[in-house]
Amino acid sequence: MKSISIVNALLFSFFGSLLFSQNDSPKLMVGIVVDQMCYEYLYRFRDHYTEGGFKRLMNEGTNCRTTHYNYVPTYTGPGHASIYTGTTPSNHGIVANDWLDRVANSTVNCVEDQTVQTVGSDSKKGMFSPARLKVNTITDQLKLERPASKVIAMSIKNRGAILPGGHLSDGTYWFDSKSGDFITSTFYKQELPQWVADFNKKNLPEKSMKQVWNTFFPIERYVESGPDNSPYEHLLPGKTEPVFPYDLSKMSTKETVYDLFTCTPFANTFLTDFAIQALHAEKMGQNGATDMLCISYSSTDIIGHEFGPQSKEIQDTYIRLDRELERLLNELDNTLGKGNYTLFLTADHAVVPVPQLLVDKKLAGGYVFLSEAVKQLKTDVTDTFGADLIVAEENLNIYLDRTLIRERGLKYDEVCRFVKEHIREWKGVKNVYTSGELQTGSGDKWFEMIRSGYHYKESGDVIFSLESGHLPKSKDTDKARKGTSHGSPYAYDTQVPLLFFGHSVPQQEVFRVVEITDIAPTIAHILDISFSHAATGKPIVELFQK
Repeated sequence: MKSISIVNALLFSFFGSLLFSQNDSPKLMVGIVVDQMCYEYLYRFRDHYTEGGFKRLMNEGTNCRTTHYNYVPTYTGPGHASIYTGTTPSNHGIVANDWLDRVANSTVNCVEDQTVQTVGSDSKKGMFSPARLKVNTITDQLKLERPASKVIAMSIKNRGAILPGGHLSDGTYWFDSKSGDFITSTFYKQELPQWVADFNKKNLPEKSMKQVWNTFFPIERYVESGPDNSPYEHLLPGKTEPVFPYDLSKMSTKETVYDLFTCTPFANTFLTDFAIQALHAEKMGQNGATDMLCISYSSTDIIGHEFGPQSKEIQDTYIRLDRELERLLNELDNTLGKGNYTLFLTADHAVVPVPQLLVDKKLAGGYVFLSEAVKQLKTDVTDTFGADLIVAEENLNIYLDRTLIRERGLKYDEVCRFVKEHIREWKGVKNVYTSGELQTGSGDKWFEMIRSGYHYKESGDVIFSLESGHLPKSKDTDKARKGTSHGSPYAYDTQVPLLFFGHSVPQQEVFRVVEITDIAPTIAHILDISFSHAATGKPIVELFQK
């Protein structure tokens, strides 16, 4: 009897501690990714923010002030995958937004899936899934260990919703620029939930496009950005100058209305509306288990590409996004209660200043025009090896015809070295590595970042990076020198905000280097679940030291 009592006591202790652990978890974990958000936007635009948005997260939560991506390329697909898996493309396989599928001999999207169908419209915009993601996400891990937990993911971009939601989500939704509705695919559901269908019936994008996008505050207060009429910005359809105001009803046509909608801050408002609807309709955080809501704001990236980080348009977009965050936080407070949810906010990458602006200011920067360079490389390879062995260039990856190399009895490493030596001579190129070097070698920071972004099946055979401030373009045109992009290993692309807020999160600033792959392991500890299986990041211990 005494031994039985001891066993019972031990069991009570074990299950009691487990119950306490689960009860101590937040009711809801909210993950927010802001596409193309530079770390410095937290501070450059701070005087225009409310007390309840970005400032609230910064002042009441943990601000990891030196958060960086630890691989390249810094794109949307790899960024979302790395945040939610806790590892790099070398493991999760999402090496870019698009890459060359060697079997199909065509470019594929990172979430493309021809085996599924659209749910919610008659377009092909729903033929996507996480099938190309090679590992599970922290959201998958939550569903595996806590089947009662609910995961809902959403974004304007398909990849911004699909990769965070993972394989086991209870609902993953993205915007269909053909119908103007939120849709999903048969990978997840056979029909839209009624609440999603009802939300779509509101026709909010169409109503938004009857508005005029003007600055939230008088434009003369926007002293933190460059001139409104800037030579470094693209023109939106229907405009003769890149300036406020934007009369959206006059700028759009029936065919372009929803594409143009995504290039306005009103798409962020639309996504917030949808997130709040999901919160209530799915009773997120009210099901007796910790749920997870994944939100990715995409229009910041779309606007950023067109206008650049020094534009009035990007400043206004963040001033407005700040109000959306405040509205979301207030809704979470009112629905779940303050302190009953945990939220993190980060970005999938940042962005390079417009290179032409850097050139004009006599700073390091410029362009590498690849069309003629690759054409000449193909000629040189053909002259040396007797055949054109170059299939394509994608994302600064040179893809070789591995089959043809074998059939002709050529040495693969020799061809790679030949291509490498030629690319090294191109103006604006910093580093070049062969696949053999990336698989077996080691090197400095730049080498390790490229290796962490490399996966043998999806990546090229020779990979190169550019000098600081440079962007790759096909040809030298006036349009090519406007707007900007991202994808490099430099701080302007890799440093992003990382804020934790809410349940059990201490108020503090963390100045040591935190890597983007540390987010998922940190979430695992907050939720008391296992790491996602391929995680290589480490938990941010400062969040747990009280």
